[in-house]
Amino acid sequence: MSRLLVHLLVSALLLWLVGQFVHGIHINGFVTALLAALVLGLVNFLVRPILVLITLPITILTLGLFLIVINALMLLLTGALVPGLRIDSFGAALLGGLLLGLFNLAASALMHRARP
Repeated sequence: MSRLLVHLLVSALLLWLVGQFVHGIHINGFVTALLAALVLGLVNFLVRPILVLITLPITILTLGLFLIVINALMLLLTGALVPGLRIDSFGAALLGGLLLGLFNLAASALMHRARP
């Protein structure tokens, strides 16, 4: 349970950080980032697998690069569901999704490295 809370807090921090870097992603505060991280996790758990399955042919044709578009769509959906999170354009969502994925990759590597 504590690992889940740590993951949620790290995801909220990374989402807030992406909001600071990307013009077009506006987060009202850390509480909003925390709620957005929770909703993004649920959206990625429930909606993303269906979308990946539906778009499998185009994902194969683009050698997996279409997954970046799916990440952007998940971020846009989260922005539509969470009050206080505003994403102005698809381009902002695309850049934000890409940065969020890279930041999550780095954070996961650091967290796994810190474990004994």
